[in-house]
Amino acid sequence: MTIRHQAFFWLHRAGNQDDRDALIAGLRTLRGIEEIQELQLGVPASTESRDVVDNSFDVVEMMRFKSLADQKTYQDHPVHQRFIATHGHLWARVVVHDSIDID
Repeated sequence: MTIRHQAFFWLHRAGNQDDRDALIAGLRTLRGIEEIQELQLGVPASTESRDVVDNSFDVVEMMRFKSLADQKTYQDHPVHQRFIATHGHLWARVVVHDSIDID
């Protein structure tokens, strides 16, 4: 089983480069959590504007876990909790999409 975890972040100061860089630096610290099989970070792409495209977020993280238990360990991990405590003031909103691979 593979768990995909995506978190989309909207900054309080949307588009602020310093805040975006600080958030990305904080997200990179999560690589120290061994249960994370893969961690990718991104920012909105300048793709064609369409009704189905939402590129209003500032930063996205995409993670892969081997199991639901590993994803739960990540949620409770001190490194993740420290990230939230030290960087949570930067974002106004977070939306998470968790999914299980079927193929």
